[in-house]
Amino acid sequence: MRVRAVLGDLVPEALGVADSHDHLFFQSVALPADQALDDVAAATAEVRAFADVGGQAVVQWTPHGLNRRAEVLPGISTRTGVSIVAATGLHRLEHYPDGYVDKVRDQLAEIFVRELTTGIGDTQVRAGLIKVAGGFHILDAHAELVMRAAAEAHHATNAPIAVHHELGSAADAVLDLLVDKLDVHPAAIILGHLNRFPDHRAHHDLARRGAWLAFDGPSRANSATDPRLIDCLAALIDAGYADRLLLGGDTTSARARAATGEGPGMPYLLTHLKPRLTRYFGADIADAIFRTNPARAFATDWRM
Repeated sequence: MRVRAVLGDLVPEALGVADSHDHLFFQSVALPADQALDDVAAATAEVRAFADVGGQAVVQWTPHGLNRRAEVLPGISTRTGVSIVAATGLHRLEHYPDGYVDKVRDQLAEIFVRELTTGIGDTQVRAGLIKVAGGFHILDAHAELVMRAAAEAHHATNAPIAVHHELGSAADAVLDLLVDKLDVHPAAIILGHLNRFPDHRAHHDLARRGAWLAFDGPSRANSATDPRLIDCLAALIDAGYADRLLLGGDTTSARARAATGEGPGMPYLLTHLKPRLTRYFGADIADAIFRTNPARAFATDWRM
């Protein structure tokens, strides 16, 4: 079992304290140009700020075509001492320029496998997960196309699949497709943004099905459900699912960075959320969410 980081594969326990869902670089036609994440110095400062409070790994969920800056990730990792995991995959259609997805739709599985096993673009930086995205309460044709390609790439490589859920919805539909129809093991699936749909019964149903449940730190774009985050985690912990939980910052705009913006940014996970989890649930559970669970969720027996 190995975690595929940008400097090479790691044994799971070497991942350390992890931000399980974030972005160092991200550019989308749906994002104002002045808020795109495309500044190497700012990204480095943010990772260094995370390292200064005990962070040891960042999992970047930025997929194919959205300015991952794979060529600079090894340098940032080396300079900060923080392991970085990169992603392949494809986001929702509205994040891409008109016509972009049409050019790659017949090659998606091939692209994903190549980026997982050979390198992203002209680099030798390999992705360590496949990022896909569902629709709002449903899986539209684009989502199903991408998820079918992701399942094909998963079966070829054993790579984990991380899922963006629009406002936290349609996670059940994702498992219906990936697990029930496409034979992806639920332990290879990370369901993201679940705090944006704070339905405890729905979360319990997902946990019972065996997938990883990923929650985001406070979000400028989705702040309405931020006060429910701890309650969502508490309900799952009380039900015995502490070993399925992940937390990430999901910094998607320049304004949201801590080092160069208005925050809260990556460090908030460790300066604010981890102490609260320790106080409410104990050090062992806090350590599981930030260390033990990411090591298990992002490690796999790579086939290539």
